[in-house]
Amino acid sequence: MTYDQELILLSQTTIYDELRNPIQTSERITVLCGLKSVGRTEYYSASAAGLKPEKVFTVHKYEFGNENEVEFEGEKYKVVRTYAINFEEIELTCEMVIGNG
Repeated sequence: MTYDQELILLSQTTIYDELRNPIQTSERITVLCGLKSVGRTEYYSASAAGLKPEKVFTVHKYEFGNENEVEFEGEKYKVVRTYAINFEEIELTCEMVIGNG
């Protein structure tokens, strides 16, 4: 697997100020990834469950912090499934976020 694409991991956290007001903060972490297509069986199984997987990204496990959203080539995607390939790599199956723009 070649890691020749850039993927941005998006994480949201809530911090509180001195008056206990919640403040949303976001963090963008750029990592290198491999890009695979969604398999036929996986696509149709997910479609039956109401999901529309579009991309499968392979990243190193140590770089992934259970983020729920990623950005690839200017488009946002929701992580719908993770799969550990081996000790070092994890696959992120993602669907496009509707209303992105």
